[in-house]
Amino acid sequence: MIEVLLPPGVEHAEAFGDLADAWLHPAEESAVDGAGPERRAEFTTARHLARRALSRLGVAPAPLLPGPRRAPDWPAGVVGSITHCAGYRAAVVARRTGFVALGVDAEPNEPLPASVLRRIATAPELARVAELLALRPEVRWDRLLFSVKESVYKAWCPLTQQWPGFQGTDISLDDDGPSFTARLRVPGPRPGHHSFRSLHGRWLARHGLLLTAVARPAPPGRD
Repeated sequence: MIEVLLPPGVEHAEAFGDLADAWLHPAEESAVDGAGPERRAEFTTARHLARRALSRLGVAPAPLLPGPRRAPDWPAGVVGSITHCAGYRAAVVARRTGFVALGVDAEPNEPLPASVLRRIATAPELARVAELLALRPEVRWDRLLFSVKESVYKAWCPLTQQWPGFQGTDISLDDDGPSFTARLRVPGPRPGHHSFRSLHGRWLARHGLLLTAVARPAPPGRD
């Protein structure tokens, strides 16, 4: 399902629940020491899917240990992102020669608590969400805004090792087509010395889920 959001060159693997044959590399076991059965199962499935996606790039299985902010520490030359929510898990990966950043997120297509929305949204975003909910109530635009920001930060943070805060971006949601633009309100990353102040992505509402994805191509001439 998530493949419709991804450009050529990005590989993926997904599952609509935990996989009975999913396994952890021994080095990954410490990441879930003391975790409950549900957390352990989703972690194991997500890592299993990540290795499946990496195999489609020709990358051999290896431990994917949590790095900064607990995102996976991807193999050299690879960028990627993992997401999981109730009833869905996914991983996406690509070669750094083609992409400098990836970010994906999945959420239930259900209302976001009002207190959370007020915390993550700027005043213009609050107004736009209210407008879109009145126009197309079958999409929970408040939850979609949250998901977009999660995808943007998953792409942004590995490049800067910093957390910009939920109000560090202005999100423009498109009701006519499944796309969005995130404009950074903080200094942007400079991959390959090419700075950028915005990220573009796509979203999907299907099967009771909201999926969002960001894929930032590598600058022209990047080795």
